[in-house]
Amino acid sequence: MFDYIQGILTYLSGGGIVIEQSGIGYRIICPNPFSYQPQINQETKVYLYQYVREDANILYGFQTREERELFVRLLSVSGIGPKNALAILAAGDPDEVIRAIETENVNYLTRFPGIGRKTAGQIVLDLKGKLQEFSVHPTAGEADDTKVRIEHALSEALDVLSMLGYSERELRKILPQLKKQDLSAENYVKEALKRLSKV
Repeated sequence: MFDYIQGILTYLSGGGIVIEQSGIGYRIICPNPFSYQPQINQETKVYLYQYVREDANILYGFQTREERELFVRLLSVSGIGPKNALAILAAGDPDEVIRAIETENVNYLTRFPGIGRKTAGQIVLDLKGKLQEFSVHPTAGEADDTKVRIEHALSEALDVLSMLGYSERELRKILPQLKKQDLSAENYVKEALKRLSKV
């Protein structure tokens, strides 16, 4: 099994990236290919996971070993395939995903494409207590408590906004700005409505 590849990043698109090594271009599917944009035409290291089936032999790529390990652990959950695991890693920070699993924050997990409440519950059941060692940027104490509180309030606010009819695409546009603030769920909703009215 491959551990990583190091070569020139020659191409990227929504479908993945191409790393050239020894005259061979390796097509690699990544959670967010555009995160590699600053490295285009430069030497780049990508950690690999080779997914082999009867009808497929696919390379998945990650920026860290920890991110790859989280992908592998997600694949071990019943009902989670590579597409679902990639969507979770593309749309959520690995530390936030781990924290959601540890705090049984099912609402956070159901925000990802293809993840319903049943599958989110299975993720928590299978992985809780098994992921702390793979946290990319571990936090602790008061800072950790604050982040959990913010995530919970944001999750509740997003549920309200979804019920009001806003699409996941619309909410993703304003989420980075909301994450920078420490508000109650009610005030997150108010702030989000202000920003959505300007989108």
